[in-house]
Amino acid sequence: MAGRYAPGPRPTRTGVRGGHAPTPVHAPVAGHVPVPAQKTAPATGSPDPSRTREWTPPWPLDLGLTLGPLRRGPGDPAFHAAPDGSVWRTSRTPAGPGTLRVAARAGTVRAEAWGPGADWLLDALPALLGADDDPGAFTPRHRLLAATERRRPGLRLTRTGLVMAELIPSILEQKVTTDEAYRAWRLLLRKYGEPAPGPHGGRLYVVPEPRTWALIPSWEWHRAGVDAKRSGTVLRAVRVARRLEEAAAMTPPEARRRLELIPGIGPWTSAETVQRSNGAPDEVSVGDYHLPGIVGHALADRRQAGDEEMLALLEPYAGQRHRAARLILLSGRTPPRRAPRMTPGNIAAL
Repeated sequence: MAGRYAPGPRPTRTGVRGGHAPTPVHAPVAGHVPVPAQKTAPATGSPDPSRTREWTPPWPLDLGLTLGPLRRGPGDPAFHAAPDGSVWRTSRTPAGPGTLRVAARAGTVRAEAWGPGADWLLDALPALLGADDDPGAFTPRHRLLAATERRRPGLRLTRTGLVMAELIPSILEQKVTTDEAYRAWRLLLRKYGEPAPGPHGGRLYVVPEPRTWALIPSWEWHRAGVDAKRSGTVLRAVRVARRLEEAAAMTPPEARRRLELIPGIGPWTSAETVQRSNGAPDEVSVGDYHLPGIVGHALADRRQAGDEEMLALLEPYAGQRHRAARLILLSGRTPPRRAPRMTPGNIAAL
């Protein structure tokens, strides 16, 4: 759910489980040449003709609510919400890189796509916009959730069908403020990502392929503010990227089990990933810094709730606990801040 539970810098994730062996500091591997920064000038035109698709969902659709969790902060190089209400998003699909523009008018969605992955993105459009989601399975048992659901009829849970694109930014968000994670994502995508196809004026980039992630030198991770533990987790994940991508076709519990086989990927990170990649309505971000307190305050007026109490409060929504948490966040009922905020780190200055 994008992990954006309160404004301003703050600690976010405790997704790394204890008990893992420490990640070694990266050193250049013999025979490997560190990948250079992307030198190709961003495309300003569209040499590729676009592909288009129109689709009319049989329910009210709110593009911002549905696709918002895919945006990794302001200035995300892979996501742009345009002033005209359209949403642009880049993806590295099984068919290659692609750019998708989606706009909704009078109940009809018009999508335009560019690049080798265009057809894949258009085929996946209904799932991206929540066609696989079933809000009817949710029964609000608290007046706050009932009221929020009535006010937000266009909320659907997205399903991207792409695991690595959701996993890597979730790893970057572990145990740091959101501002730090957003900055790292922006810097790494702009330096090592591929300029996206399509007429976006050089604004957008496609997430790097696994080999490119694997060849980023340690000092560039450091410069982006990513410590060795998180960068090491990314490196372990990209080495088995093909196997992890298979999780998009699994049930959410199976997908999480596969992701958590990688040291450094714990319950928080796997939940944040499958919420987006698999459209998982029941996967809760256990280990989040703010979410238990927000759920406790909304449902029981308890501001100091922990994970166990949060799960107990969400138990009546078993099967739809992630949707319940999204509705709580959208309700605006959050506890007032009293504790000091976490000071952002700056390992790049060390």
